[in-house]
Amino acid sequence: MFVNIGTITAASNEAELAGVMAHEMAHVYMQHSAKQQDKSSLLQGLAGLAGAAAGALGGAAGTAAQTGIQIGAGTLLLKYSRGDEAQADAVGAIILWKAGINPIALADFFQKLAAEGNSGPQFLSDHPNPGNRRTAIQAQIKDWPNQQYSSDSDEFASVRKHATGVQAYDAKEIAAGAKNGRWTAENKKNGVVFPDAPATAAAPAGAASMPAVSISAVQPSPNFQIADLGGLRIARPQNWEVIENRESSATIAPRAGVSGGAVAYGVVIRAQRAPAANMSASKLTEAVAQSLQSGDSNMKVVGQIQPLRVGGSSAGSVQLETVSPMAGADGKTQPERDWLVVVERGSDAIYFVFVSTAANYEQLRPAFERMLRSVRFR
Repeated sequence: MFVNIGTITAASNEAELAGVMAHEMAHVYMQHSAKQQDKSSLLQGLAGLAGAAAGALGGAAGTAAQTGIQIGAGTLLLKYSRGDEAQADAVGAIILWKAGINPIALADFFQKLAAEGNSGPQFLSDHPNPGNRRTAIQAQIKDWPNQQYSSDSDEFASVRKHATGVQAYDAKEIAAGAKNGRWTAENKKNGVVFPDAPATAAAPAGAASMPAVSISAVQPSPNFQIADLGGLRIARPQNWEVIENRESSATIAPRAGVSGGAVAYGVVIRAQRAPAANMSASKLTEAVAQSLQSGDSNMKVVGQIQPLRVGGSSAGSVQLETVSPMAGADGKTQPERDWLVVVERGSDAIYFVFVSTAANYEQLRPAFERMLRSVRFR
């Protein structure tokens, strides 16, 4: 659990900040995220595909792994139910009362977000209003022993004043910074080192970070074998391996097609809860394509979304173009061609990004199509 700049500046006083922290602590204590994941066998089987990757992947694969499915303004977190929200309010109220803080401050914070209408909707979309928070909390605490509540402090005022002068970033800016290596450079400059971080910064957007390889080094074998990813099974060429990137995506690729986290040839598979109920496969595909574009200024959608079926489920597909992380034979950047397929699975969306340099896409397409035809969901 962490507290971001936006939360600090949104709180009018220390009690409101404590209120939202208590609410989030209650979600953790009641294991709401774990219970939500259990509702989706695919999300459970792929072991955390809803996270954001920290690697320096290039092209569409990099955008997919770094941003996840950020549909519209959607976050990478599973959305809580209204029942979860009511329970988190109730448990959060207990936490606050025991800490000597008025539980009503919890309701005040959420009410303020709803009224502001700018920074609020994103957080509230994942924390739906369970009803009248204030009334529910007042009813809960009315018979509790009276006590002198603390509401603010000079320390919080100082921290909030400092926070208002710190630049905050939206989801698109964060994704772009991850892709072009800005955050890696900032961390290095400030002496912040993470044990699992790549040793070098990511290549700037549009720059080739991998040397060229021959098509023979990445050509799929005609022999396929089944890869069991838990929530789904898919056939893969025998000379392509299943690679996991920080538990945020499943990647199947030839060794020569990946380097330092960058993927130039292969397929990236991700899963995410759909942003709204009853979204069609076509609408999901459009939303995912837009999300990928928001994280890659070089990406373009080519042609129209086409309907198809994958593993018995409705799906949509569309072609994408961007810049490959692999240099061409002349050492310069070369175009990448990708095939995006988004499958509608009830309340979940699963997408596949089949990645290749544009020059070799047609040679790999039969293997991509065979892989997609083999998909079976559990």
